[in-house]
Amino acid sequence: MMNLISDPVVFLTSILGFASYFRYPLIAIGTIIEGPILMIASGFFYRTGFFEIVPLFIAILIGDLIGDVFWYVVGRYFAEPVLNRHGKFVGITPERFEKIKELFKKYHERILLFSKLTIGLGFALGVLIVAGATKVSFKRYMIINLLGEVFLVAIMLTIGYFFGEVYSNISDNFKAGFLIIVALLILSFSYFFSRYVKKKSEEL
Repeated sequence: MMNLISDPVVFLTSILGFASYFRYPLIAIGTIIEGPILMIASGFFYRTGFFEIVPLFIAILIGDLIGDVFWYVVGRYFAEPVLNRHGKFVGITPERFEKIKELFKKYHERILLFSKLTIGLGFALGVLIVAGATKVSFKRYMIINLLGEVFLVAIMLTIGYFFGEVYSNISDNFKAGFLIIVALLILSFSYFFSRYVKKKSEEL
């Protein structure tokens, strides 16, 4: 134990070994927290040989579906009483919430599938919570999300694989610069996307 603490290289190697051994459970947990970016990164590392495609795909599916179950439960058992009491502070009155629920009841299948395929255009969590609040059939909810998730994961992994392919075929002198550019693109996208979500939220 003292050797691990005193030798940073040994310590780092041990951490990486641990992460490698539990890489698929860690991917599942990570997907619950931050799905899309992790999916792209996973596609990149799959291209470099760090992952096998089948367990990687399954781990991402499991992690994302666990998140879907959590938000469904939140919506079903907690969203309505909280919004009815405090919704006015976020611009959602009981009347507006009822209108949202009626719309969702009528078109929930299309809304769920579209939300999953487009990452909800910034409102994915809201869609999942409303699904629970409107008491959409849990079985149907999971089937629709699973179908959408299969396509979403395939698309995100393909994007990540593309970046990994480019990375693998460029000169070593440019690899660091390539990674910096990719990181800046992702950060820029996240920044402008968050601003878009904030603007849309204020318009509701």
